[in-house]
Amino acid sequence: MGVNYAKVGDLKEGNYIVIDGEPCRVVEITKAKTGKHGAAKANVVAVSIFTGAKKTLMAPVDEQVEIPIIEKHVGQILADMGDKIQVMDMDTYETFEMEKPKEEELASKIRPGAEVEYWTIMGRRKIVRVK
Repeated sequence: MGVNYAKVGDLKEGNYIVIDGEPCRVVEITKAKTGKHGAAKANVVAVSIFTGAKKTLMAPVDEQVEIPIIEKHVGQILADMGDKIQVMDMDTYETFEMEKPKEEELASKIRPGAEVEYWTIMGRRKIVRVK
């Protein structure tokens, strides 16, 4: 399903992680050692790539977590259809519809003919940059 695995203790800020089935970017990690024989725990705070919602994960540092595989692509906007846009991949020439970005800085640059960088993550697409 487009994921790899890593140990919680190996994560760093800026890494990506799957929490509750949602791909997220790690914004903060705090580690705490517990008692004499307890395993160290990590508290991971992350923000959803698609919704911007904050998610937290408290887990032992040696626990395996899913890391989303991010495929980066370049496309061209063919049409602006309100809340959706039509994009053509510049490598495969595949045409598809996707949600218009909610971030004002990106949304204001959406226009037919513009080139975009979009990511495919766990079967979902997101525009991250308008050139």
